[in-house]
Amino acid sequence: MRTHQLSLGALTVMELSPDDMVSCAAEAGYDLVGLRILPATPSEVTWPAIGDTPLTRNIERRLADTGVKLLDIEIFRLLPETDVAAFIPALETGARLGATQALVAGNDPDPARLADRFAALCDLGAPLGLTMNVEPMPWTEVKNVAQGLHLLEAADRPNAGLLIDPIHFDRGGNVPSDIAVIPRARLRYMQLCDAPAERPRDHETLIFQARNERLMPGDGGLDLKAIVRAMPVDIPIALEVPMRTLAQTVGAVERAKRMREKTEALLARL
Repeated sequence: MRTHQLSLGALTVMELSPDDMVSCAAEAGYDLVGLRILPATPSEVTWPAIGDTPLTRNIERRLADTGVKLLDIEIFRLLPETDVAAFIPALETGARLGATQALVAGNDPDPARLADRFAALCDLGAPLGLTMNVEPMPWTEVKNVAQGLHLLEAADRPNAGLLIDPIHFDRGGNVPSDIAVIPRARLRYMQLCDAPAERPRDHETLIFQARNERLMPGDGGLDLKAIVRAMPVDIPIALEVPMRTLAQTVGAVERAKRMREKTEALLARL
């Protein structure tokens, strides 16, 4: 029997502040929430949610008041110039708020340096109870499951995880049977969304679709049933479904509810 807890991913409701994301997750019926406390791109809003700030304290209060738990924090991007020690305040804040997972992107073309810095990040997260989950994305230097596993093996840290997101998984050329080679201990949580079966033909469309226009689970052409069946039966599932166009007319809570209901229907059919 599958016993997945559902988490509202930050990218799904990026129009909200981090504290309002917690409230949205509670109102939409989620067990967990994910927060983006470090921006993914220079153009994103940077919220003052690191350290003992008023916003951090408000997030803490809303988590306590609603009973929603913080699953993951993001995004820890490893670039050639990254100073891993600079992530310490964000990691400490995530741990303070109860996070157990952190999302990592590998954007360093030097494999040895990337592995060293990923290992160092794992070492920083370990005493805080944080697993560092590298997410393969086809426009990064960790494009698919094979490259993700290679990074985990090179880093050789027990709190290193591999994060599967169906759209990146598919666009990176993976198939559901590839999940069987991932050690169970490396799968701490997964993301869920849908997308058209046809893969974008150019880099710009690939990134735009992934960051802005995905589909709710069951509304696209990805083989979500096979992907979820291949995952552990109790793994938390974070719904990461950015829908910029729909967000212009449908509020965050209503979108999150629809996504949760579609996900529950999908899981019931497995």
